[in-house]
Amino acid sequence: MSLLRRRPRWTIVTSAPNTDGALQWGDTWFARDLAEALESSGVQARVVTRGGGTHADRERDDVVVVLRGLTRIVPRRPRRGGACWILWVISHPELVTPEEMEQYDVVFAASPTWGGGAARPLLQATNPRRFRPDAGAPDSGADVLFVGSTRGQFRPAVRAAVAADVPIQVHGVGWQEYLPPERIAGEFLPNDRLPQAYASAGVVLNDHWPQMAQEGFLSNRLFDAAATGTRVLSDEAVGLREVFGDVVVTWDSEDVLVATLRAPREEVFASREARRDLADRIAREHSFDARAAILREAAVRDAGA
Repeated sequence: MSLLRRRPRWTIVTSAPNTDGALQWGDTWFARDLAEALESSGVQARVVTRGGGTHADRERDDVVVVLRGLTRIVPRRPRRGGACWILWVISHPELVTPEEMEQYDVVFAASPTWGGGAARPLLQATNPRRFRPDAGAPDSGADVLFVGSTRGQFRPAVRAAVAADVPIQVHGVGWQEYLPPERIAGEFLPNDRLPQAYASAGVVLNDHWPQMAQEGFLSNRLFDAAATGTRVLSDEAVGLREVFGDVVVTWDSEDVLVATLRAPREEVFASREARRDLADRIAREHSFDARAAILREAAVRDAGA
């Protein structure tokens, strides 16, 4: 093979706006980790915000991966040829229609069950080069940690912990409406500090949009936190046990959540060894490198890209 042969050009489109606020969107960091994995596999990969999804440059790409969240992107195609367009539904599946999926060459969904056969399962992922057990000293950080915006509501996991006077540390946008200032650790936890925060926390809390839990869209936070070997307490979601077993502890009511947080941790959470074993498996099976390999295979097999 000639060393001068052009590497395939991939673009990843997120739902984030083209503003400084894009850095506060989890989609942005998800896309950057995916781009890093694709670059390692031998392609050129770049990340653009939602406005870049319909830019004329897309006609020069070999593959465009749309990370479908809040914003629909209509594929921009030249009259002949053009990129392979891949839709990867990672959140808000209720916004995606069959007609939208039909516009794409390949459709994936971050759920084992959603899509009625029109979408192939491709769960969310983590970057084990960053999210790893040695990212922080166990139990040296926040006693109970929650990282996430309000999403316009007093999220159940935080509401229950605060009502029960559990010592929770909250990072995220919008919490001033629901919590006093002393309860808020900050509006934004920089992504490069997130692995340490998870690895050093006593417990990391997680919850889902109800519909996403019902449809099996497991949150990215689950993969990132579990990859650090920390204790994770999450609401129940379809498919969660198939991926994380019983190492990730679940709650189905706020009373159960509070009782779990108040119980001796050695009685309700898996051992450090079991959590390390899960972290190793997540790193092997659910890395962005693994996801990049599947995306590349699909682009070649289904569209010849």
